[in-house]
Formats: sequence, structure tokens, C-alpha cells
Amino acid sequence: MASHELSGLIRYLGQDDWGACFDEVLEQHLGPALDAAEVSFDDLKEIIGPDVAMTLWGCAFEDFLGQDRDDGRNIVDIYLKRRGWKEGPRNSAYMRALRASVMSLYEVSDIRPGQSFMARDLLRGGEPVLVHEGTATRTPRQWDRIAARLVPSDGKTILAGGLLACSREACEDLAANLYRALRKRRGKAEFPKVDTETLRELAPMFTLTWLFRTLETLARQMEGAPQLLFNSDGDELLFHEIRYPLAKGVTQKTVAAALDAVPDLRPESRTFWNWLENHEAPKKAFRPQGRAKAGLSLTSEMDDGATVLGTLELRGRQLLVGINSRERTARGQAMLAEVLGSLVGTPLTQIMTPGQTMAEQESRSGLRDEGSLSIPPEEEARLIGEVMDRHYRQVLDEAVPALGDLTPRQAARTAAGRQKLIVWLKHLENNAARSGDAQRGIAAYDFTWMWVELGVAQFRK
Repeated sequence: MASHELSGLIRYLGQDDWGACFDEVLEQHLGPALDAAEVSFDDLKEIIGPDVAMTLWGCAFEDFLGQDRDDGRNIVDIYLKRRGWKEGPRNSAYMRALRASVMSLYEVSDIRPGQSFMARDLLRGGEPVLVHEGTATRTPRQWDRIAARLVPSDGKTILAGGLLACSREACEDLAANLYRALRKRRGKAEFPKVDTETLRELAPMFTLTWLFRTLETLARQMEGAPQLLFNSDGDELLFHEIRYPLAKGVTQKTVAAALDAVPDLRPESRTFWNWLENHEAPKKAFRPQGRAKAGLSLTSEMDDGATVLGTLELRGRQLLVGINSRERTARGQAMLAEVLGSLVGTPLTQIMTPGQTMAEQESRSGLRDEGSLSIPPEEEARLIGEVMDRHYRQVLDEAVPALGDLTPRQAARTAAGRQKLIVWLKHLENNAARSGDAQRGIAAYDFTWMWVELGVAQFRK
């Protein structure tokens, strides 16, 4: 699905005093959290990464689009009146839909990776909505919760750009903040019921709650932070995975031929290349400067001593590029833009710190030791399934703190208990689904029997 273009509307912030008005909204969304952490927005880009920081900026911008000034004017209305002829009907319609949208908290289910999922509004209620989302890297896991805007476009419902994946702790914070803002006593419901207009007024709460929780989590992690790591250029290690979709009609063979012609790319197979430091450029010895003096320098080299700057792999209809710093990533993307041009589409980038990368690898190693015997995936899934069956059949008759120290069977007997039970079951499924490819047996485990046995299968939607 083609993305909608908002660059003209963003540039229009420089006209009249729209920029000053937007700055006030941005302050509402980010200011209290930044002040509490004693950081600026530029610092935030360094802490959580520029892509995530700009997602937060986008949440504030989308909120701003729906606000009317004191004189009744709205930036979308004024922009389209003056420059709508440049946008065309499709983009104009999307801007109007975005103007009318509100952010809410949604629970995700029935996921079809790279195509669609169902989203249930946890705050306004109602039946789940089919959301078309073709960007595979944004597709969440079963029962994930996301703060997002759902926008009609071309007869379908899609996600707006400002999307925040909310952890269980962030959801708990949001529920408490909503109850407090609405001056309601916390009742039996996990979340209070909120109408659309109130959600419009409370839009900054989603961004602030997410940012407060994220910065708090990072602060705890920093208490035991490992030594800083740098590559041989003195760049701080920050792992980038860049996914280039192959353009329509372009084959792997065509892309491979273009990559084979690049002197700095050394092929290891028909679908894999190492990006090496230019052998003609004089090699400079790395002398740590600034923060690098307090860190470790890590270098990846080939057998002949050539420094590896990154890797490229053709996998299906994508070119996957792995690079270990922001600076090298900029160089690599510039090189590929010149080499590949229209052979590939707009890339998607995932950025992880060394700590996050290690944590992911550890979680994926889960049930496997280095020396363990390799078994077929089907057999592994069967064995893990048997273990999980025995475990959860026992759990059904054990007291669970999340259920008020009732057993799942006891909780299923009352309306209040069933509400907690449904949340608990979804949390179990979500944790399993997030286990990843390296724990396929856990990720693929089917919890349906538990819903059926506890008599709540009709709520599994």
C-alpha cells in the first residue's frame, strides 16, 4: 500500500505562526517527561534513537492537525484551501481523515503478517475493526496493545504514522492516569470507558505515559549499563537492520548483478556480500577520542585483514543490510542509493543497542544450549508443546497472583474473575508469541484449549 505524503503540510508549519502553535502542543506531549529526565528533544534522539523520537514527534503533530485555534482556524483546513490543488484528492482526503481521528488504545488479534489485523478499542468499546497494514515490520503480535490512530483511506482502515507499542506496565500506567484524569474511582474494569471527544482532549496522555515509562526503564537499565562499545572508526555501536523491498518486477538476479559490480562488496555466495573498507584508501589507526576513551573498540575483519563495515543478504523479496553504527549506515545507504536506484523501494530500518541485541539473542536461545543436539523443528514443537500442556494443566488448579490469588478455574466462575482471567490468558499468549523464531515451539503453541476448558472461548477475539 502506498504511503500518504504529509511533507507539504509539515513544511507549512513555517507559515504564519503555525510553528509556534505546534511547539505548544509538542510541549504538552513531551515537555513534562523531558523536564523530569532533564534532557532535551535532541538528547532524546540519542537516548531512544532518532526514528523513535520522530514517532513521538509524529504523535504530537497528528494531534495538532485535529486542533482548532482560538480563532476557529485549523491548519489542515487552511492548508488545503490554499494549497490543496498540489496534493490531489487522495492525499487531501487522508489529511481530512487524519484531522478527524483520535488516538486510542487498541488490542491486536487475528494477525495476517504483512496484510492486516483486527484492532479492538479498549477505551471506547465496540467490535474489533479490520486494519490493513502492509508494512511487515510494524505488524504486532497476538494480543499486543498499541496506542494509535485508525484512519479511513481508499475504503479501508489503516494506521496513521504515530504508533506506540505499549508494554503491560505502560498500559497499567495509562489506566491509572485515565482514571485520575476522569476523576473516577478505579472500578473492576481494567480501563475506564472514554468517549471520542474526551480522547481528543487527552491525546498527550498517551505520549507522556509511554515516554515516562520508557525513560524510567532505560534509567534502570543504565544503573548496570555495560562498558561503552565502539567500532574501529570510533563510532558508538548501534546495530541497524535495513530492509529494502525489491521493486515490482525486479528479480534477485538483477539486484545481485548490480551488487557484484561494486568493488567494496565481496560476495560470499549468490545472495550474500560483505561490505569492506575501501582497499585503495589508506587505513588509519583508530585512536580513541572523547567518550571512546572510556569504551571498548570492536573490529570485524576478514581473514586477509579487510575491515567489515556491514553485510548484505538477499532474502525473498527483500535486501537485508546489517551495519553497526549510525555513521556507517549513512554511508552505506548513500552507496546503495547510487548502485540500486529504482531497483528497490523505500527501506525500513530497525535500530538496536548492543544491550538490546544481546537480550534478544538470549531470549531466542531460550531452551537451547550451545552443545544441545539439533532436532527437526516439528519434533521440537511437539516436545515443547507436551511440556507446556503439562505445565498449564497444572496451573489451572494453582493460585495465580494476577487473578487475586484465585485459580483460573475459580476465577472463571464470576464476572469479575472472568475479566481478570481473559486479560491473564491474553498475556500468556502474547508472551509466547513474542518468543521469536529461535523458540518456534513456544511461539507456535496453541492456547485455544485453555479458553475452551475455562469456558471463556467466546471472549477470545
